[in-house]
Amino acid sequence: MNARRLALVVLALGIGIQLVPYGHDRTNPAVSAEPTWDSPRTRELFFRACKDCHSNETVWPWYSSIAPGSWLVRYDVDEAREHFNVSEWGREKNHGDEAAEEVRDGEMPLWYYLPAHPEARLSPDETAELIAGLEKTFGTEEGAEPEGDSHDDGHEAH
Repeated sequence: MNARRLALVVLALGIGIQLVPYGHDRTNPAVSAEPTWDSPRTRELFFRACKDCHSNETVWPWYSSIAPGSWLVRYDVDEAREHFNVSEWGREKNHGDEAAEEVRDGEMPLWYYLPAHPEARLSPDETAELIAGLEKTFGTEEGAEPEGDSHDDGHEAH
């Protein structure tokens, strides 16, 4: 296959994959309820580093409209919202109690999220502050409940 033919095949495939509908919907569902944050600072840090995947207030980047990047972004946001979504607080299976551990263990934010979102990169002090605030807001996996039991009250803290 000559270079010109290969380029045409690659171009045709690139255009063709844009027709796959998955990933094109970049709307955000309504915010139904937020947890009662332990402090405005915890909410600020969370929204800076985590909201694009773990809330219904995603800011969709330009590459989320071009396949195959749109597929990865849509999948990541769908999975993140299903596991832990601060915009739908009070629903069943909202694993806020795992949030601090995920950040502490370096599992969140995902390594490939940070290069395209430098604003989400927290300093070590900010990371420690966020972890402490997440524990106070959501408790821990070990079962320690946060003060004021913010899990079911549906309080919106915009």
